[in-house]
Parts: sequence; C-alpha cells; structure tokens
Amino acid sequence: MSVYKSLFKQTAIYGLATVLPRMFSFILVPLYTDPEVLDVKEYGEISIVFSWLVFFNVILSYGMETSFFRFFSKEDNKNVVSTSTISLFWTTIAFLIIALLGRNYLAKASNIEVEFIVYTIWILVLDALVIIPFSKLRAEKRPMFYALIKVGNVALNLFLNLFFLLWLPKLAASSPNSFISTIYFENFQIGYIFVANIIASFITFVVLSPSYIKMNWYFDRELWKKMMQYSLPVMVAGIAFAINETFDRILLDYILPETIAKAEIGAYSACYKLALFMTLFATAFRLGIEPFFFSHSSNENASKTYAQITKYFVVFGSVILLVVVVFADVLKMLIIRDPSYWEAMKVVPLIILANFFLGIYNNLSVWYKLTDKTKMGMYISIAGAIITLTLNFLLIPIWSYMGSAIATISAYGTMMFISYYLGNKYYPIPYDMKKILSYLGISIVLSGISFYIEIFRETYIFGILAIIFFGYFIYKNEKDVILKIIKK
Repeated sequence: MSVYKSLFKQTAIYGLATVLPRMFSFILVPLYTDPEVLDVKEYGEISIVFSWLVFFNVILSYGMETSFFRFFSKEDNKNVVSTSTISLFWTTIAFLIIALLGRNYLAKASNIEVEFIVYTIWILVLDALVIIPFSKLRAEKRPMFYALIKVGNVALNLFLNLFFLLWLPKLAASSPNSFISTIYFENFQIGYIFVANIIASFITFVVLSPSYIKMNWYFDRELWKKMMQYSLPVMVAGIAFAINETFDRILLDYILPETIAKAEIGAYSACYKLALFMTLFATAFRLGIEPFFFSHSSNENASKTYAQITKYFVVFGSVILLVVVVFADVLKMLIIRDPSYWEAMKVVPLIILANFFLGIYNNLSVWYKLTDKTKMGMYISIAGAIITLTLNFLLIPIWSYMGSAIATISAYGTMMFISYYLGNKYYPIPYDMKKILSYLGISIVLSGISFYIEIFRETYIFGILAIIFFGYFIYKNEKDVILKIIKK
C-alpha cells in the first residue's frame, strides 16, 4: 500500500499547479455564458480564438520544453538554460514581427477580427517567453514557487475578467465622470477578455524576468542542434494532440454556413466544458503517474504495479463518467445558465468518454516511454489526428458538432487500442482485462441508458440506482483493497 500512497502524494503535488488553474478557468464558464455578458455567437468566436491559441502555443514552443528536461541532467546545465532560452527568445521575437506585419492576412484566413488577432499574438508571445523560466523552476525543484506563479496567473486572470465584465460597467454607470469610466467601453466584452489575459501573462513574464537578467547569454550551437533534433518530433506530436483536442472548433467555423457557425461552436464549446471533471482527474493522475512509472521501472514487480494502477484508474474514471452523465442536467443549470446553449448537451457523454479514453491511453503509454520508443507516441498521435480531421470533414456537414464529438471519441479510442496492442508487443504488462473491460463496459452502458432514454433522464431514478449498483459491483470485486484503504 505504501506504493499507492506514494503515487497519490505525487499526483497531488504534480497536479496542483495544473488542476487549480483549470478549476479557476472553469469558474469563467458561467460568466461567459451569461447572456448579459456574451451571447452564444460571441462565446463561439472566443472559443475559436482559444483553439488557435492552443495550436500556436505548440508551434512556438516547438518541443523545446521537453528537450530542456532531456538535456538538463546530461549536459552543462547553464548552457542548456541559456541555449534554449536564446533559441525561444529569438524565434518568438521573429514570430511577433512577422505576425504583426501579416495581421490582416491572418484575420482574413482565420475569419477573426484583426483587433483580436493582435491581442492573440501578444498572448502567444508572452506565454512563449516564460516557457524556459518555468521549466528551470521545475528542474531546480522549486515546485511551490512554480505552483504559486501558475495559480497566481489564472487567479489574476479570473479577477480581471470579473472586474471588466461585471464590476466595471456598474462602476462606470454609478460614476460617469470618474477615472474608472474612461477605461470602460460599451460592447467591448470580448476585447476585455483578451486584455485580462494579456495583463495576467505580462505580470507572469515580469515575475520571471530575472531568469533573463541573471542568465549568461551564451549560445551553444552544437548543443542547440542536438536539442532541436530531439524537440522537433515532440512538436509534431504536440501539433497532432492540438488537432485532436481543439481543431474541431476551427473546422466547424470553416465547414458550417457562416450564419450558424459561431452559434453552433458556442453551444458545443460550452457543453464540452462539462467534461472538465474527467479532464481534471486524468490530468492530475497523469502528472503524478509519469514520474512514478520511471522511478519504479527497475522494481521486480513493476509491470504488476502498472497493471494495478491502470485498473484503479479505470475504476475511478468509470465512476466519474457515470456520476457526471447522470447529473449532467443538474450541472448544466449550475454552470451553463443560458438555455440557448443546452441544445448541445447531447455531446456530453461522448466527450466525457473521449477524455476517459485519452486518460487510459496516457496510462497505457508507459511502454514506449520506458523502452525509449517515444517516436511511437508521435505516430499514434498522428494517427489520432488523421482520424480527427477525416471524420470532422465527413461528419460536420451531416451532423454539425455531433460529428465533431464522434470524431473526438473515435480518435482517442483508436489511440487507446493501438497503444494497448503495441504495448503487448514491446513491453507486456499483465492488465486485468476482464475487470477493466467490465468496469468500462458497465459504466458506458448505464451512462448511455440514463442519458439518451428520455424517461430515465427526466426522473433520475434509474441513474441513482445505476450509481448504487455500480458502486456495489466495484465493492464486491475490489473489497479487499477498499478495506485496506479505509484502514489506512
């Protein structure tokens, strides 16, 4: 049990800086979907811009963060810090100049207003400039300072959103001749969201700027070549992941008629957020599990331990899937208060399950990480991206965002099965497939029945009984381990 206790501790530590910011950003969903703040079309436009942000964040970092950790412990640390920092600094400055000069072309190509393109460019630049300073904090084992800055960034962004979108209009109306009224502009809600992001990113850059000031600006050309050779495949995998994660909004904007595209994207993006409960669980687990896998790789019973961990991930994930789907209509009233978004609720079970598949895939991916076959991870991600793009192009004209949801679950499901198949070939792990498939299958069937059969969805009786039954089923099969955990 000490092994699992260690795992849970690592999950909490590594997950803090990622999970808390996501929880803060989740609080913004009720604000953004408030019809007095944004309408569904405006929320759709923001969702498209944020999708491009994810995509270009990967390109601007071009795998250098991962390369930094790969070489930090094997080369001269100072040279690794300075070389990677200089590389990212100048590529970011080059992007800033080129993007600002071509902002009108980018606006036309992306179907986004020029003003928002400029804001997006500055957010991307500021975020790229802190990649290595953040990596340096992690390499130097300063997790609390790292978490403080990460959480502080999102907390400041949350505060600024509340200030600009809720409090500023009221303050300006109550004091029309005051200074506060001079920074208030009507119908500028989307602009304020970007301004809040820019301010938060700039403050973060200022806090981490000593990393630039104190650094020895030495560029090791040979080291840079080795780092780039390592980082470029990582970038390709990152682009594939970005396509799987967010590119469906961009494709919806291109494929759907202009008259309905933004509204469809807004509804889809808002309901997509209900999968955050699964995403938070999977992310925190992954951040804890990756160092755990490596630190226990030399243990005699390592493969059995990995098998047990994956099984319990499926157990907890199956419970989250069932509970969130059963009470999805309750959650939508708490989080998405505008009924105009609710038409997209039909995608919720598919998106939650898709994120569950992604979490399982991350657990199964231990085989190529421990055998140094990391390029296989890139190939699997590319396969997922091809499925995502193909199915989106085929299904969006027929089923709109429902087609995107089907594409997402198909991509992550395929990645999960490919990883399991190849893992059995290169690094066999004795997974208890009978139990894993039974937990997963029962949870999927019960969730589907409770959500898609209208009478069960309206009464909640079936859903509550399903949760009780599933809980008893898990207890019956895992009784010994559960009792040990309770005693601990």
